[in-house]
Amino acid sequence: MNTFVKKHVRSMGGIIRILFVICILTFIFATPVYATEVDNNTVDTAAEESTDTNDASDAGLNGNIGPFRFNLDTGNEDGALTSTLQILVILTLISLAPSIIIMVTSFTRIVVVLHFVRSALGTQTTPPNQILIGLALFLTFFIMSPVFTQINNDAMKPLSNGEITQDEAITAGMAPLREFMLDQVKPKDLKLFMDIAEIGTVKSVDEIPTTVIIPAFIISELRIAFIIGFVIYIPFIVIDMVVASTLMSMGMMMLPPTMISMPFKILLFILADGWGLIIGELVKTFY
Repeated sequence: MNTFVKKHVRSMGGIIRILFVICILTFIFATPVYATEVDNNTVDTAAEESTDTNDASDAGLNGNIGPFRFNLDTGNEDGALTSTLQILVILTLISLAPSIIIMVTSFTRIVVVLHFVRSALGTQTTPPNQILIGLALFLTFFIMSPVFTQINNDAMKPLSNGEITQDEAITAGMAPLREFMLDQVKPKDLKLFMDIAEIGTVKSVDEIPTTVIIPAFIISELRIAFIIGFVIYIPFIVIDMVVASTLMSMGMMMLPPTMISMPFKILLFILADGWGLIIGELVKTFY
């Protein structure tokens, strides 16, 4: 009985393989005929519709890809972007949003200072990175709220109402950001990138390109953040030195000084209201 079943299973498997090969051969030999017929029909249809698409071809591109026909509209008479390109621009801006927030806002200075605070306390991963980044983001929104409000009033609302074009909206939206960055940037950093870009003397800041202002602003933010971090480190270094010298005088060479100094540093930070003091002074550096 088992031999009979195995024999029939083998025969069915052979039949399935033969049918599979026949289907493949049919598809291979039938595809050129079908593609030729489709191409001929497409050419005839394209010839009939060529007179109706002359005006559209001026504003876009059209053609055939095998049996498929495409028509790409690249613009209109007013020179505005089509909905397809608008969606592409929006998706690009969304993907670059984190970089834009880091580059042209107060986020860089805030997050670097918060990491200096954690390192000075010696608490390793407390507070976690998610907490520090979240706090930096909300402080960034708080500091930049006047700028964002001005951008919304001067660029976003008029553009949505159709009062201005997209180019005018971009120019109006960049003006508050440029003003904010120029207020924070150091003149020597601005001069450094102007010299690299081979830009001579300018009569006003409006002549300075945005591509020069942004890197100069980032360098200035890093310099200020490192200065603030140095000031934060000083009291905690004093505590570490006192604890280390005390342990050495007591002969406790094998006891790590950081194990003893960490509670004292946390206690000092709490008694001095460290978070309120640091955040308050950090926010005031932007005004």
